[in-house]
Order: sequence, then structure tokens, then C-alpha cells
Amino acid sequence: MVLGKLVKLRPMEPSDADALWRWNHDPEVMRWMQDGYAQPLAQVRKRLEERPRNSYGDLLLGIETIEEAQLIGLVHVGDAEPETGCAELDIYLGEKDYWGRGYATDAMRTICRYGFEKMRLHKIVLTVVTENHAAHHIYQKVGFVDEGRLRQVFRRDGQWYDVFTMGLLEGELRD
Repeated sequence: MVLGKLVKLRPMEPSDADALWRWNHDPEVMRWMQDGYAQPLAQVRKRLEERPRNSYGDLLLGIETIEEAQLIGLVHVGDAEPETGCAELDIYLGEKDYWGRGYATDAMRTICRYGFEKMRLHKIVLTVVTENHAAHHIYQKVGFVDEGRLRQVFRRDGQWYDVFTMGLLEGELRD
């Protein structure tokens, strides 16, 4: 378990499947995310049950509030390589009641601090659709900088959007 000020990050459990399924079928939650094809709840549950244990290269954690102990989102650190000290980060809050209240920012700071201090990463990267202004603002607030722009690689509602690539180096994390 990894503690922040508002959230704690803990391994995802098979019992989290209902929440994950609900979030992944909510168009507002998935608006700026690659959502793929709809899956039945049983398949989501099975995927969590059969998921390999967390490792350096594939870390999946639930974002839980400290006060209510409620699961509100998830974070994934993937493709981490000790040779390069780099990893990719994905994060989202599925519980919309917690949007805009500092939980996503705290979760970002908490997972980045964990990545730099415990995993000994040198750089964390992520991508964000250019129209996802709320997420882009949070990433910049914690220290991520725009490193590039991929043109028209995300499609939603019949329209193509650009994606920013962002990076955060060890020592750049802002409190």
C-alpha cells in the first residue's frame, strides 16, 4: 500500500471487477480514453482473478480514498525497464463524484513519488488527448512537460484528435 494525502494506492482485487466494469461502460468516464470493445462483467472479473502478480514492468494499483476506503480509480505503471529507468503511466478516476476535488492530483503525485523513490525510475511518460484539458492541467501541475504531439491518433464521435506525449524526470515532481 502506498499512501498519499487523500488516497492510498493498493493492488487491484477480483472484487474490484464490478467498479471497473461500471467505469469502463460509462461514456463520460471513458470520453478521452482508449476503451476498446465492451466486455461482460464475468470476463473483467476473470481477467482480474488471473492477472499475474504486480511486478516492476507491470504494476496495477487501485486508487482508494483514505477517509472512506472507497475505490475511485486506478493507476497502471507499465513497460518499466531497469536498463533505461523509464516507464509509462496510465491513470483515471472512475467515480465522478471525486472529480475536481484533488484526488487525481494526489494520486499522480503519489504514484510518481513511488516510481522515483521505490522503483528507482529516472523518467515517467504518458499520453493525453489534447482536448482532455482537466487531465492535461493535472499532469502539468505535478511537473509533467509536453514533449511532443502526435497528430490525429485518437478518434471519438467521428472526429480525430491529437495526443500530447508528456514526460516527468526524476527531480521534477512538484508538491
